[in-house]
Amino acid sequence: MTMAIMINLGTIILYIFGHLRDFLKSIAVETDRQGYPPLYQSFENFYCRNIFRRLRDGWNVPIRSVPGEMIDVIDRYSDDYNLTFKHKDSSTRAINMGSYNYLGMAENTGPRLDAVQRDVRQYGSSTMSSRAEFGTTATLIELEQKMAKYLGCEAAIVFGMGFATNSNNIPALAGGKGTLILSDELNHASLILGCKISGATCKIFKHNDCVDLELKLRREIMNGQPTKDGKYKPWNKAIIIVEGIFSMEGTIVNLPEVIRIKKKYKAYLYVDEAHSVGALDKGVVFYYGCDPRDIDVLMGTFTKSFGAAGGYIGGSKKVIDYLKVKSHATCYATSMAPAIARQIIGVIDSIIGNEDPAKNEGLQRIAKLRENTRHFRTQLKSKGFAVIGSDDSPVVPLLVYSSTIVVEIIRAALKYNVAVVGAGFPATPLLEARVRFCISSSHTREMLDRVLDVMDEIGNRMHVKFAPGHIE
Repeated sequence: MTMAIMINLGTIILYIFGHLRDFLKSIAVETDRQGYPPLYQSFENFYCRNIFRRLRDGWNVPIRSVPGEMIDVIDRYSDDYNLTFKHKDSSTRAINMGSYNYLGMAENTGPRLDAVQRDVRQYGSSTMSSRAEFGTTATLIELEQKMAKYLGCEAAIVFGMGFATNSNNIPALAGGKGTLILSDELNHASLILGCKISGATCKIFKHNDCVDLELKLRREIMNGQPTKDGKYKPWNKAIIIVEGIFSMEGTIVNLPEVIRIKKKYKAYLYVDEAHSVGALDKGVVFYYGCDPRDIDVLMGTFTKSFGAAGGYIGGSKKVIDYLKVKSHATCYATSMAPAIARQIIGVIDSIIGNEDPAKNEGLQRIAKLRENTRHFRTQLKSKGFAVIGSDDSPVVPLLVYSSTIVVEIIRAALKYNVAVVGAGFPATPLLEARVRFCISSSHTREMLDRVLDVMDEIGNRMHVKFAPGHIE
């Protein structure tokens, strides 16, 4: 309670001073556009100018190395209170706890990179075209076939951008008015945007709360679509949208229960596996031992475990054929670069290319990630920190509640050669700011123990061990 009062009071004071600064300096108006209304005047702009600016050195941190288990953070400083930064020639070598490099595939050497170089020489750096024109290469066809086999689906389609895989395909699948979407309240921004522009009616259910999901789905089915004459009109279809691993919370979806509800009410199920595919082997479907055919749309990205870029959707051949024609990400966006596709193929081959676990590089990395994740989570909790999320999630959020504390931890950790990231308002609720650790199979036990020691020291010094029984 005391922490909540202090955070709210501090925020109110910053808002007051922010408005006072805007009034005195007249910075709320673009001085070079006299007579024009402000182009970008908004609450977000005010927040960034007057509050986030003070914390800005903890975000948008530049690097000059491969984002592997170690990372080179460019040293920088500001002469104008974080309005602008000046970069030094030097950098700080640190243990990387901020990149989504779950399987350690962020590498610049090895046979996968040799294959990538060959594709660059053959195809160049871009297809320069959409899939509807000349953007389909032999490498993309090979990737889609392997991805379908890997996921256990009839077919798959890949896209050049992970965010657009959600935002451009949900509208194509929803089909506009008359469709009901049930979306988890903590779904990613790309899912939220896709729902907004789809034209469908979207209802939000409590995070990972299947009781609330079923209650709202049943109620909406009973009430039907809103009509002008008040007569009952059933929904054309209902779609449930969830994530495999929620990146802000580190929680794993209760997929078996969601599938039960989906089947009971004849709803379609859309699962975003961006953070779970690879990290949980073939994803959350494999994690629970579910049938991939029970998920109508299996989406994921290649930007995490695969060390690449872009996204995919797996499902029935009918669904994939439909998206090839109707998705804006297929018809208008430049297709995935062949070199990127080759990197992904190399990662898939490393996982499914050898059935002998003793010789399977991919499975060894997955096992190491699981071991690292459980060790780090267990030890961090034992030191008194408020750690949230599922035990097998490689995303490990540590609640410190205040954005100011988050940036102070980021600054302090870097002085100990540990690079961490954080999240605060508006990405999280005001009182739920957190430091977020991303575990990799490339991390050694010594690295993780070093990070734990550093966090223990910082936690004691800043008094941010908020687990029950440890609050000072």
